[in-house]
Amino acid sequence: MTDTPSPAPALLAHGAEQLPGVIVDAYNAELRTAEGFIGDRASKRAFQAILDDWRERVRQVGEDPFGDAPSEDIGKKRLDKVLAEGDAEAAGVIHGVIEEFSQEFAQVIRRFLRLKNWKDIERIVVGGGLRQSRIGELAIGRTAVILKTSGHGVELKPIRHPADHAGLIGSVHLVPSWMLAGHDSILAVDIGGSNIRTGIVELRLKKKPDLSEAAVSRFELWRHSDDNPAREDAVTRLIEMLTDLIKRAAKDELKLAPFIGIGCPGVIRADGTIDRGGQNLPGNWEVKSFNLPQLLREAIPKIGDHDTVVLMHNDAVVQGLSELPFMRDVRRWGVLTIGTGLGNACFTNREDSKEADKNGKK
Repeated sequence: MTDTPSPAPALLAHGAEQLPGVIVDAYNAELRTAEGFIGDRASKRAFQAILDDWRERVRQVGEDPFGDAPSEDIGKKRLDKVLAEGDAEAAGVIHGVIEEFSQEFAQVIRRFLRLKNWKDIERIVVGGGLRQSRIGELAIGRTAVILKTSGHGVELKPIRHPADHAGLIGSVHLVPSWMLAGHDSILAVDIGGSNIRTGIVELRLKKKPDLSEAAVSRFELWRHSDDNPAREDAVTRLIEMLTDLIKRAAKDELKLAPFIGIGCPGVIRADGTIDRGGQNLPGNWEVKSFNLPQLLREAIPKIGDHDTVVLMHNDAVVQGLSELPFMRDVRRWGVLTIGTGLGNACFTNREDSKEADKNGKK
């Protein structure tokens, strides 16, 4: 480990490598085999495919305990309920699915740990929609056991915030905390392949200067995959959601910072455009002529009396950042988000940021 100070983070850079609390070593790694992306083996769709396979095996010898419903229509809440109190055979199917998915997930993680930027990772937090369920927690726990018993020392933990909130809370770590001084909340956006989430994140800096008490106070979700909107319509709806939250903040007497943080799939260029990885978003978001941060600044030029600042980073990076205050006991850590695909990012904590945290707590 070198004693050389970390380079100063660049302020107001989209998709920045140097952030106030961490160095983003890598994100959006696209591991491939002849069959496709490695991450697809540990996604929401992969879980559903494994459930389909197990149901088909049962149908060959008897009655499917889940009836005729397509696997994609069987939600996490129903699976959780069946696991806790349902038919024993149906619960047995779910246990089989969890085991098979966990084996695949462990194999995917092993592949990541062989990458140069992931080799020394000490802890991985797992987020995304699947984590927000008991079956997801069990899959993460089982994967952790598989990795430990096979000799991998990496620690695997569920992300602590609800998945719908983690991708919003992480935005508070995109800028130095001093830029938020005098305000008690920010607007945040989490864009996914199925949903767009917006929220007001209360900073609670007086309670904890390291932002470990930051929490979502207002939240809106739009499942855009149900509406299949054009890109322009999606942007219009997002602007409406943010405008509504600004009005709500005023009613709640919250002092919004003139800042909007965005987590978005893909590789984010410094100018706020998307290089690649936005294929699951509504319309073409990867053309250089489309710049979401710029469109939001034009639509919401001021928040309060100040010009609006908009910063965008990869959605897995932002979701991972929600864990930053709780990662100070390790040097290098990563995040994997199980959703439409498998989001990924890994970080090195900034030593100078640790010292700032200590000083702030004195």
